Amino acid sequence: MNGKIENNFKQTAATLAEALPYIQRYEDSTIVIKLGGHAMTSKPSMENFARDIVLIKQCGVNPVIVHGGGPMINKVLSDLKIESEFAEGKRITDGKTMEIVEMVLSGNVNKSIVNAINSQGGKGVGLSGKDANMIECEQDNPKLGFVGKIKKVDTDIVQNFIKSDFIPVIAPIGFGIKGETYNINGDTAAGAIASSLLADRLLLLTDVVGVKDSDDQLINQLNIEEARNLIGSGIINSGMIPKVNTSIKAIEEGVRASVIIDGRVDHACLLELFTSHGVGTLFKKTFD
Repeated sequence: MNGKIENNFKQTAATLAEALPYIQRYEDSTIVIKLGGHAMTSKPSMENFARDIVLIKQCGVNPVIVHGGGPMINKVLSDLKIESEFAEGKRITDGKTMEIVEMVLSGNVNKSIVNAINSQGGKGVGLSGKDANMIECEQDNPKLGFVGKIKKVDTDIVQNFIKSDFIPVIAPIGFGIKGETYNINGDTAAGAIASSLLADRLLLLTDVVGVKDSDDQLINQLNIEEARNLIGSGIINSGMIPKVNTSIKAIEEGVRASVIIDGRVDHACLLELFTSHGVGTLFKKTFD
């Protein structure tokens, strides 16, 4: 055998051996993963993500995927010559726009993720928050139209799939008590689902390295008090604030830890779960 090839195989074997205690640590745990950003932007990226998710499931861990799809919604609206308006950083969603949002998220985007998982040997199953009355919403702000504020989450259907060999893939669409359909922020939906499941980990995939300090350096871990102080001081700002607040809320409601992960890194979820090398900022209530 060629020496270089033999060394590559040995390195692979060593990596697998080193991963064993982490695999044992997460066995039968539930991990909620918010998929967004780079991992959704190309077929190779999606294939890599799907392969990693199937491997995680094969290792005895229970992944639950919640996805966004803002760029895909923007494209369809643009193709239909429907202009998007935003307020408070959220899309103003009238009835016509809501129909398109649901079509894109629950249809094209959701099924593409399910197909990617299935093509890697997994058993992906597509859901939205309307299925089995999973996510009940009320109107967040009348100015925003059909943008939902989560009132209640019932994850019985998700737990039934987890107990089997299926990998739930959930679109962030909710329902109202009068039959309305609501668009929900993907991070918010992922956090609420993770809390309902009392997940061991909430992983928020994004297109930044994580939370940075005042010197623009990555902060590897933060407890809740530290995170709130950084928001108060303005070091955590802009689009990072909702993600950090989602992490804080999830932890306060029973999730053991949350991680804002750089989804541009190959095998980011595997690195975070099965190695000592994290790829983002880890949030916990306290650190020993």
